[in-house]
Amino acid sequence: MADGGRGIETAEQAANDGLVLAFGRLQGAANRLEYILGRAIEEECGISHPVFEVLLILGRAGESGLPMRAVAQERVLTTGGVTRLVDRMEAAGLVARDADPHDRRGRLVRLTPLGEETVVRAARVHVENIRRHFLEPLPAEHRERFTEDLRILSHAARDALPRLR
Repeated sequence: MADGGRGIETAEQAANDGLVLAFGRLQGAANRLEYILGRAIEEECGISHPVFEVLLILGRAGESGLPMRAVAQERVLTTGGVTRLVDRMEAAGLVARDADPHDRRGRLVRLTPLGEETVVRAARVHVENIRRHFLEPLPAEHRERFTEDLRILSHAARDALPRLR
């Protein structure tokens, strides 16, 4: 499919390289979809897309919650960035922090009942918009394979990231 970029000798060739174009299209689609879907969550549910993502991460974790470090790793943020986001979420009543029984200095973040209610309401909005903007434009026979390929790419990229401290 590619020669590792060895055939690129001009700016025009760089800009028109098939792999560069394909990745640019992926990034462009992801950025536009994130804007469209994030805006819908914000308008209909009153929360930002990053807040929604943290609520989903905590929903996957269950009742006990997660250490801040694990939330940061999932969101690909620094622990300081997650701390500021969780501070805002805690002030809004969406999450609570409890002592971590396995780390006396650590805190676990968990959903509150309001956080649970908010993530369920936002997910319903999100799923409908995903269907409309993400899947419906694709031929029906490609949808399942496309979502599986995205899972593979996501896991490969996650595994290639250095672990955050």
